[in-house]
Amino acid sequence: MRSVYQRRVVVTGMGVISPVGNTLETFWDNLVHGRSGITPLRAVDPEKFSSKIAGQVLDFNPEEYFDAKEARRTDRFLQFAVAAADQAIAQSRLDMSKEDPTRVGVYVGSGIGGLATIEQQYQRFLARGQRGVSPFFIPMMIVDMAAGVISIRHGMKGPNVCVVTACATAAHSIGMAFRSIKFGDAEVCVAGGSEAAITDLGVSGFCSMNALSTGFNDEPARASRPFDAKRDGFVIAEGAGVVVLEELEHALARNAPIFGEILSVGMSGDAYHMAAPEPEGRGAEQAMRMAFEQAGITPDEVQYINAHGTSTPLGDISEVQAVQRIFGSDTKVMMCSTKSMTGHTLGAAGGIELVATCLVLERGIVPPTINQEEPDARCNIDCVPNEARAVRVETALSNSFGFGGHNATIIVRRFRG
Repeated sequence: MRSVYQRRVVVTGMGVISPVGNTLETFWDNLVHGRSGITPLRAVDPEKFSSKIAGQVLDFNPEEYFDAKEARRTDRFLQFAVAAADQAIAQSRLDMSKEDPTRVGVYVGSGIGGLATIEQQYQRFLARGQRGVSPFFIPMMIVDMAAGVISIRHGMKGPNVCVVTACATAAHSIGMAFRSIKFGDAEVCVAGGSEAAITDLGVSGFCSMNALSTGFNDEPARASRPFDAKRDGFVIAEGAGVVVLEELEHALARNAPIFGEILSVGMSGDAYHMAAPEPEGRGAEQAMRMAFEQAGITPDEVQYINAHGTSTPLGDISEVQAVQRIFGSDTKVMMCSTKSMTGHTLGAAGGIELVATCLVLERGIVPPTINQEEPDARCNIDCVPNEARAVRVETALSNSFGFGGHNATIIVRRFRG
C-alpha cells in the first residue's frame, strides 16, 4: 500500500437526479444548452406561499430502483440518493463480488432528510394517535438512512457515514470520502448528497426567512439569476448527486473509467451567523486557500470554478469577493453557476455540481450562467453569461457553502496518468 501522502483519488462513476434531468446525458444536455429546470410549484399548493416556483424533479419513478413495497417505505430524499448511487456504481463498473466489502465505504448525507415523511406521519398522528404512525417512520425520515440503505443494498461494509452541513453537505461528504481513501480507510467510496424538501414546511420555512425568489413567480425560468443585479433570492430545488471515488491504483487495476482526479478538499467555518454568509467571504476564502495549499497548486492553474452562486443578494457578492482576493481582481477564471438552471438543491448541491465539474473536464464545454440580463457591477467576474463555452479545462474548483457557516471547496483535475 502506498504512503498516505502518495495515494491518489479519482472519480470513476457519477450519478445524478435533478430538475434538469435524471440521467447524466439529459442533465448535461440541458446544462450546456442553458435550459432552466425551474417550474411552477406542483408538489405543494403554490397559493400558500410567497414564492410559487421550484426546481422539481420530474418524471422520476422510484419503482425503477425499488419494488413497489420498498418505494412506499422510503422517503423521496432516500429514493433520489439510491437512484444516483446506483447510476454512479453502474458507470464505475464496480463489481462488489470482486471487492473486499470492508474496503468499500459510503458517505452520503442530506441537509434536511425526510421532511415529507415527518409531515405526513404527524398528520396521521393527529388523526389516529400512535396507531396512525407507521413503524417505518423513524427509519424513513432519519438523515443517515441514505448512506445506510446504499450500504445494505450493495453490501458495502467499509466506513459508513452521514455528513450534515446544510447546503455544503454533499461537498463535505465527498471531502470526507476523499480523505478516507487518502489515509487508507477504504479503497472505494460512494459519496454525495440528496435532498427532497419541497414540502409545505420546507417552502414555508424558507419563505418566512425571505430567502426565496418571489419576483419571478410568473416567469419561473428567469428566477434563478446568480450574479445578476435583479436577483432576489434562491429557488428551492431537489435532487441528488453521487460519485464513486477510488484509489488510483485500485481503479487502474480493474480498468475503471476515470473522469477526474480529486486533488484536495478545503473546509472552513464562518463563525459569523446562522443563515447569512460572512459579508466579505472570509470563510469561503479560507476554504479555497486550504484547498490550494493541500493540492500544492496555485490559482493560476485553475481555469474554471463551479460557483456556489445561489442567486441571493448577499451570497453571490461574498463569493465573488473571496474569489477575487485569491485569484486577483483582474482574473480571467471562468466562474459559472449551474444553479441558474437547477435551482438550489440544498444538501445535494455539492454532489450535483461536482458531477457537472467533472463533465466540464471530460467534455471541454463550460455551461453558462443563464439569466444574465443586467450583470451586477460588483460581481465583475467572467460568469460565462447565457451561452456555453467550448474550452479545454485542465483544473477546476467547486464551491459549496451552507447555513451555519459551513464552507467546502473541492479541486479536481483532468486525469493525467
